[in-house]
Amino acid sequence: MERSTSSKDRDRTVDCSVTIVIPTFNEAANIEELMNQITAAISSEQDMSVVFVDDSTDSTQDVIREAAARFPVHVSLYHRPEPVGGLGGAVMEGITRTESRWIVVMDADLQHPPSLLPRLIAQGEGSGAGLIVASRYKDGGSASGLDGRYRVLVSHASRSVAKTLFPRLLRGVSDPLSGYFAIRRDVVDRAQRNDALRPLGYKILLELIVRCRPLTMTEVAYEFGARRGGESTSTLREGLRFLRHLFRLRTSGAPSRALALGMVGLSGFLPNLAVLWALTHHTALHYTAAEVIANQFGLLWNFVLIDKVLYHGRKRFDSWMRLLGFAALANADLMVRIPLMVLLVSGFGFAPVPATAITLAVAFALRFLCVDRFLYRRSGGSA
Repeated sequence: MERSTSSKDRDRTVDCSVTIVIPTFNEAANIEELMNQITAAISSEQDMSVVFVDDSTDSTQDVIREAAARFPVHVSLYHRPEPVGGLGGAVMEGITRTESRWIVVMDADLQHPPSLLPRLIAQGEGSGAGLIVASRYKDGGSASGLDGRYRVLVSHASRSVAKTLFPRLLRGVSDPLSGYFAIRRDVVDRAQRNDALRPLGYKILLELIVRCRPLTMTEVAYEFGARRGGESTSTLREGLRFLRHLFRLRTSGAPSRALALGMVGLSGFLPNLAVLWALTHHTALHYTAAEVIANQFGLLWNFVLIDKVLYHGRKRFDSWMRLLGFAALANADLMVRIPLMVLLVSGFGFAPVPATAITLAVAFALRFLCVDRFLYRRSGGSA
């Protein structure tokens, strides 16, 4: 196998049959043993290389450079100036730097045994599957390496939530949040051509299943080992990223976005109707003027939720332009809602607050179509 000994070698990709992508964060203590185990696991005839994508603040990249000069496996290293997208972003960075038929993703903390590498690839080649998941929860597997009841609880809860949100896609996948898997290049390429991959956080496998839609998936059971060093990526910040990522994946298609935007719109009724009630009960303002003011509170509430959560990462303009555009759309429908509100109050005897609630519901469909089509880019595929 080619040995990487120079910076130039380490920064280029290698055309081989299998590339192992390993994201690292302060894993200096593990690199030597990791490379020993990878070298022991693969035969000299196997055309395999390793790509490290490093977000470390310690000496991990220096240790990788030293290891690259000594081990008979081609090693590439890319140190990211900014950890954009967290662990998922690091994995995608590594994937885009490879040209191999198979891509294996694993952690550097030795909880993912390199001895499983030949089985993952053999399973893929033998079954014709596009994705092979190393599963802790398949018969014969074990999650004993999860340290503490808290991590065990989080792991089971996260897995249950994911399978509940994606019952069809994850049917037959026992460990959809595994960090150890092999995926065929052409499966990833289909999603990349549609600009569908938007990794966020440390659960990149779920992103690949939802966005790439591999026709066939299979699993290999393994024992999740104990952490031997380095720093865990399972932080509170990554946990919040995971929840946001789940929401984005589930609401990526237009029908799902309509449902999500409807939920956001319903929550926006509260500030709108609360301000309207306060103004009509405690000031001399006419209910139509009060609704014009109350509408601004509702639209600000909705804008923050839509912009920061529902359409995070799919933005065409800067924040002020988006706010102005959203405000223009939200206030434009007052031209329809105010006359309808007057009709309901004067013609049918409704009180101003329930009349406003009805007009807000009527305006929802038009507002969604305008926001989805003109302010934000449409997704490449549904979740």
